[in-house]
Amino acid sequence: MSYLPDSDSDDEMPPGWTEQVTEEGIVLFRNNQTQATQWTHPRTGRTKRISSDLPIGWRMSYDEKSQCNAFFNTETKQTTFVDPRLAFAVEEPPRTISQVRQRFDGSSTALQVLHGKNLHGHVAVITGASSGIGYETARSLAFHGCEVIFACRSKSSTEEAMERIAQERPATRNRLRFAQLDLTSFKSVHFFVDDLKNKIKHIDYLILNAGVFALPYTVTEDNIETTFQVSHLSHFYIALELETLFDHKTRIVTLSSESHRFANLPADNLTIQHLSPPSKKYWSMIAYNNAKLCNLLFTFELAKRWKHRGICVFSVHPGNMVSTQLQRNWWFYRLLFAVVRPFTKSLQQAAATTIYCATANELTGLTGLYFNNCYICEPSKISQNEKLQQQLWEVSQEMVQSLLAKEKQQATGDNEINKTKDFVY
Repeated sequence: MSYLPDSDSDDEMPPGWTEQVTEEGIVLFRNNQTQATQWTHPRTGRTKRISSDLPIGWRMSYDEKSQCNAFFNTETKQTTFVDPRLAFAVEEPPRTISQVRQRFDGSSTALQVLHGKNLHGHVAVITGASSGIGYETARSLAFHGCEVIFACRSKSSTEEAMERIAQERPATRNRLRFAQLDLTSFKSVHFFVDDLKNKIKHIDYLILNAGVFALPYTVTEDNIETTFQVSHLSHFYIALELETLFDHKTRIVTLSSESHRFANLPADNLTIQHLSPPSKKYWSMIAYNNAKLCNLLFTFELAKRWKHRGICVFSVHPGNMVSTQLQRNWWFYRLLFAVVRPFTKSLQQAAATTIYCATANELTGLTGLYFNNCYICEPSKISQNEKLQQQLWEVSQEMVQSLLAKEKQQATGDNEINKTKDFVY
């Protein structure tokens, strides 16, 4: 990360930058030209915090017209929108993992994690929210006031899922929305992203939940191996393209798995063929393991790139062999999951770690961590390989750019055909 050059005063704000204070008392730095916000000072790269008390002689009120706090100096009788506490802001050391106390474990449920929280005004986007862990995640957030966007392929099954939640808690009915998303189609993913950016202004929780497991060898309409495109590549594009809807309040959570420890991706010279192999080199379990490793590699790289903005990025293991629809593709796995079901987590327990990473106050200021059973977990060594993280990022970008070029070429060809038709008629 590079910062703006120093001036005579390290603390001096560059032209076009302003400071403001969040509800938590953290100083937020805003670039008024780009409208981007970040937690770190644009010159020093350090964070600041203010005390909770206003200086003597100052009063604070909410100004309805400007929709922000106004500060009145009782001695000078002047009003300002600049928080006077900023003059006494102090630098604070970076938050560390050791400061996080474990409050929940593998037996905790999502609703227990959310106990006492009011999420009204918050917006969550969840891929694959119509069933399984995604459904329980959406249901739990909605019960606590959050507006939830179900990013799913099937409109009918999603509407049924939303109706079940609404029947259970009628107050949630107006907080549940469907957004068409087929992760096996880059065209669908592209449309989903554009549509979302046109309809909402901010995302508090982006939960990249959807995935597939134990598929026979198949490729998508984009000619990419299905497990990889659904579990990683489409999510990679979604997260990057929705960046304008994120700020320091945003949490991004990807669902990985302990299976990532059994991946076989090379630690060096990663290529498209390793990620989207031909049929003769395909094994469904390895494809799943590799995709879960990609989730972690992406999480760690994204966290580094967006850390200065205060965006928290986490990855989670929901639980072993949780009974969802993930195992539906092969009878053997359906039987195996049915046998072990009494000994595994419920869906409410499986959703707890995702919910914890999305909403826990004590994780503010932390990023790039892997969680299991609602607490920080040490990931595999290969997932912490920074060179591999960068390689996956670069290969993923290359694949996305190729797909965008194909889509543009196809759109140009369709326009030419339509022009010809219009001329003939």
